[in-house]
Amino acid sequence: MIVLASASPRRKELLRLLVPEFVVDVPDVDETRLPGEPVEELAERLARLKARTVAERRPADVVVAADTVVHLDGEELGKPRDPEEHRQFLRRLSGRSHTVSTGVAIAGRDGLRSFVDRTIVDFRPLDEDEIARYVAEGDGGDKAGGYAIQGGAIGFARNLHGSLATVVGFPVHLLGCLRAESQ
Repeated sequence: MIVLASASPRRKELLRLLVPEFVVDVPDVDETRLPGEPVEELAERLARLKARTVAERRPADVVVAADTVVHLDGEELGKPRDPEEHRQFLRRLSGRSHTVSTGVAIAGRDGLRSFVDRTIVDFRPLDEDEIARYVAEGDGGDKAGGYAIQGGAIGFARNLHGSLATVVGFPVHLLGCLRAESQ
């Protein structure tokens, strides 16, 4: 059985494109960045931690986990704590390029393997009114970087250098191995 170690509705939708049947088992892990940990390594470490945690409960299954980190100038932009931080994130991203790294880990009969896929996202300049509207709508307030590219923020992106699925949080184009595992 394939097990998705995530509560994300977007990851469920994307996994369903590859594997019609799977179960969800959400791990309870500490997602705090370690002191001195490079932001580029955070997504993979957390994906591995989530996969290992669920695999310990489900040793006969294939567990897939993911974690997405938005970073700008070496700094993680996590989920905004409040509307003001949400506006600050969007102001910082406005008119600039940033990186979205999604770490994926797969735990199964062959052990634990993992990788990170990265996409560079170029935002067009955003004005204060559209930032205020976006924050007021509540879209992206619970997402890394403060935006949901699969929602209203799709209009913020001028260019993507990489995969849209990676920005959404689950690089399905790199997960064809799961189709074979499920059969």
